[in-house]
Amino acid sequence: MTWIDDPEFTGDHPFGPQTLPYGVIDEGVAVRVGGQALPLRPIASSFGDRLAELVSADSLDPLLAADRPLWSELRARLLQLVTATKAPQGAALAPLSSARLPFTVGDYVDFYSSRHHAENVGKIFRPDGAALLPNYTHLPVGYHGRAGTVVVSGTDVVRPKGQRKGEHGPVFGPSVRLDIEAEVGFVCGGPVTGEVSTSAAADHVFGVALVNDWSARDIQAWEYQPLGPFLAKSFATSVGAWITPLEALSRARVAPPAPANPLLPYLVEDTDWGLDLALRVSWNDTIVSNPPFAAMSWTFAQQLAHMTVNGATVRPGDLFASGTVSGPDRHQRGSFLELSWGGKEPVELKDGSSRTFLEDGDSVVITATAPGEDGTVVGLSEVVGTVRPAA
Repeated sequence: MTWIDDPEFTGDHPFGPQTLPYGVIDEGVAVRVGGQALPLRPIASSFGDRLAELVSADSLDPLLAADRPLWSELRARLLQLVTATKAPQGAALAPLSSARLPFTVGDYVDFYSSRHHAENVGKIFRPDGAALLPNYTHLPVGYHGRAGTVVVSGTDVVRPKGQRKGEHGPVFGPSVRLDIEAEVGFVCGGPVTGEVSTSAAADHVFGVALVNDWSARDIQAWEYQPLGPFLAKSFATSVGAWITPLEALSRARVAPPAPANPLLPYLVEDTDWGLDLALRVSWNDTIVSNPPFAAMSWTFAQQLAHMTVNGATVRPGDLFASGTVSGPDRHQRGSFLELSWGGKEPVELKDGSSRTFLEDGDSVVITATAPGEDGTVVGLSEVVGTVRPAA
């Protein structure tokens, strides 16, 4: 028995004591307990002097700037407090509704690490060319995104405008092929450093959050050659409001797929950092996809090693995302570009309507779970967004 009165605070539910994701609500730093939040500032005295300052902050920034030993110490103490039969002095549960972007986003990098997704997009965008470009199996392909438009789950997304290819040259206007990408994001922490090895990557990743990389496919198809995504991606990226600690995913670790060719030494892992995450994508309350993260070709450790091998720094609050998560089957595709095969195969929704790309008023919800200790289920908090008409 625990003093927390919430039917979802059990190991059978994604946000029981096995998960304890961190976020920020009106009361400050909090952890999610079932369908509620536990603010930590009112119970800061229960953590001791070293941790009290971190849990009393207005954001996760000070916590991210700490290190893994402190993260582990805080998690262990939290687990003691939330599973006790008596509430700590000053404890009071609060609703999740005031959750906001919980940390200051530094640099943002988006990768392209699902071979299934990359091959599908290659076939759609380059039907007469190779599905995969020669570098794909040798390095984690990525691009540097726009940190200033990373928004918290629940924020509406305004349909972007831009150039797209027309019959007689480029035309300008709202995107007519607005899409999603179901991704997993990694929130960095620890000391500022450059050149992080695969073996040290876990010391620089505080936790994990779902990401929706909204994408304007018509703008992308026109602009992306030769330098890659720009306006098609930079208008909005949604991230979950609650950050699941990396430590909560210890039982979800799996070996990634075998590489297609020998890797250069800096990308070789001495331990497996594939993750068995099961994603689910709902479009207007219809489940349309179940992407499997375990099928990703590159792990977060390899991504971080590649991202910093040239001397680029990693800092607390930096965010990098996996790229679209897709599996080999149609029902495992993590973007609507793939689900509709470039708009040629409409997706049927349960209200009787059909879609190829997003229409104004459409809502998308991405959720995910992972195996936890002793048969429990670890959750990644949902990332939700609704499309609004172009301004």
